[in-house]
Amino acid sequence: MCGRTSCHLSKEVLTRACAYRDRQGQRRLPEWRDPDRYCPSYNKSPQSSSPVLLSRLHVEKGADSSERVIAPMRWGLVPSWFKEADPSKLQFNTSNCRSDTMMEKRSFKSESMGAADGPEDWEKVWDNWRPLTMAGLFDCWEPPEGGDCLYSYTIITVDSCKGLNDIHHRMPAILDGEEAVSKWLDFGEVSAQEALKLIHPTENITFHPVSSVVNNSRNNTPECLLPVDSLVKKELKASGSSQKMLQWLATKSPKKEDTKAPQKAESDVPQWSSQFLKKSPFSRRRGADLLERWLKREKEEEPVAKRPHTQ
Repeated sequence: MCGRTSCHLSKEVLTRACAYRDRQGQRRLPEWRDPDRYCPSYNKSPQSSSPVLLSRLHVEKGADSSERVIAPMRWGLVPSWFKEADPSKLQFNTSNCRSDTMMEKRSFKSESMGAADGPEDWEKVWDNWRPLTMAGLFDCWEPPEGGDCLYSYTIITVDSCKGLNDIHHRMPAILDGEEAVSKWLDFGEVSAQEALKLIHPTENITFHPVSSVVNNSRNNTPECLLPVDSLVKKELKASGSSQKMLQWLATKSPKKEDTKAPQKAESDVPQWSSQFLKKSPFSRRRGADLLERWLKREKEEEPVAKRPHTQ
């Protein structure tokens, strides 16, 4: 899976997008932890901060595990057992983790479950669209020399579905629907073995190619999300010298009418570059003859002082 996501919703809209029903069936909005650390972006890369949805029981002892909170976390998990003072010295990539090995590797054994972004808004403000909810693991790392705790997460990946297999062999583990999100987050009532059954490829997605603008993580514009074919392309224009050449060819080219083939209407003729190729009445040989005559004339008119001296 490539290292880019997007979450550009405002904090208020994202909160409503993460609306849910608690164990009693009441509609709730999740509460934020450290909301000032949330930075909307069209182009998020590893080590940036993204919103993670998790059970309140992770952060409050005795809380109802069906209740949810949103917490901005660093993308790229820093395990709680990491002893270096600088998280950037972690020697392996933890932005993603494979579903088939995450329970075996030491890096992910003690992590808790969370979901990046949020489920469908109950007020249908998305017009049949909703944020992509990806299953993940998170952990809390405490600097060995003291300081603020660092919450970080990793996205679980699975084998790609048929629709994405030609693009990449891995895809995010998508929690498809509110029921799947609830089971994944409610670790107080749902066992880990039951939750892991939710991790599998899904075809219930849509996708489109985007431009190379997204390659630079400093680019944070809507263009990062637009389909390539919807971007405005610059119209090709002839330079001043090209226009003069076209004018010269139009006046110097020999005329030849073709009575066999009907001429196309002006509206059917392509733009200038291909128009010239289609309407040019002379063959390659005649074009070469014309060039030879021009060169011969230039040589004959050359000043005597510049001509080579021969015996």
